[in-house]
Amino acid sequence: QVQLVESGGGYVQAAGSLYLTCEASGSIFSINAMGWYRQAAGNERELVAVIKSGGRIEYADSVKGRFTISRGDAQNTVYLQMNSLQPEDTGVYYCNALGYQTSYEVFDLWGQGTQVTVSS
Repeated sequence: QVQLVESGGGYVQAAGSLYLTCEASGSIFSINAMGWYRQAAGNERELVAVIKSGGRIEYADSVKGRFTISRGDAQNTVYLQMNSLQPEDTGVYYCNALGYQTSYEVFDLWGQGTQVTVSS
């Protein structure tokens, strides 16, 4: 069983910063990609950033230049440094991981979410 736990959300003023952390635990054979998604009230969940095992990174256009995604040395942790936050960044941020529990059992799991609120 694989679990994802996020932390680091909070309430900040516009132009402030937050640092999100997500750690995967449990029986893991490999993690091929980890990423962050967010969902604002009344909107659909959208991709924020993803980092793949080969090092390729993708960002949503709305966060380019402001957010930075990275993975820990152990490869079971993903971080999101969020700078120059805007009210439009408000939402629940979810961690996602894609990989294998064993050499044949895939997983696509989500964390419980962490609230990010940016005030004007």
